[in-house]
Amino acid sequence: MPTILAIETSTELASAALLCGSRVIMRESSGVHTHSQTILPMVQSLLVEAGISLSQCDAIAFGCGPGSFTGVRTACGIVQGLAFGLNLPVVPVGTLQAMAHACHAASGATDVLAVLDARMGEVYWAQYRYADGWQTVLEPNLSTPSAVAPQGEALACGNGFQAYAAAFEQSGLAVHAWSGITPHAVSVAQLARTAFSRGLTVSARDAQPLYLRNKVALTTAERKAKAEAAAA
Repeated sequence: MPTILAIETSTELASAALLCGSRVIMRESSGVHTHSQTILPMVQSLLVEAGISLSQCDAIAFGCGPGSFTGVRTACGIVQGLAFGLNLPVVPVGTLQAMAHACHAASGATDVLAVLDARMGEVYWAQYRYADGWQTVLEPNLSTPSAVAPQGEALACGNGFQAYAAAFEQSGLAVHAWSGITPHAVSVAQLARTAFSRGLTVSARDAQPLYLRNKVALTTAERKAKAEAAAA
């Protein structure tokens, strides 16, 4: 089995994982403002525990988004730096698919709706189906919670259901949602191992984040208008 190193920094939780043979080793750290400082020490700790060097990895994977603008840029930049010097292939893995994979592993669900808090009153969401591998039912979207519309029955998961509980209670999607699931490097590594085996890699130079939003913050006037609308 290929040895895969993965990092994930698209949310407040930074994580790193190493698949080495049948072993799964991981580290994680909370605090979005420290991701760029904590991820490399976590990677080094994983390699030391496994007793291997970075050059012995077959590929490096990262959660490519959607997610925090700074977070996905951080992951992409770190992976590019690690992979470039050793000419290692890179495997970008969608954060929403990683969430679906974790939900499937925890629940056995084969139809999964992944919903991630995008802030600014919006969520990132996508729908996946597992049938001898993952199939995308609905591509990653950015919308208000009320616009989330899965096709057919699907188990819902993700922290979007905590962030916008009232909106999702009205739509009925939150009834059986697994709201504690967020993107994690373990799921990224597991998906990357399958992708690597199928030849689905890119060079370090070609690794890119997935952005669904160009605007990353509201203006003061927009925040005030939003607060007034919510109060009304």
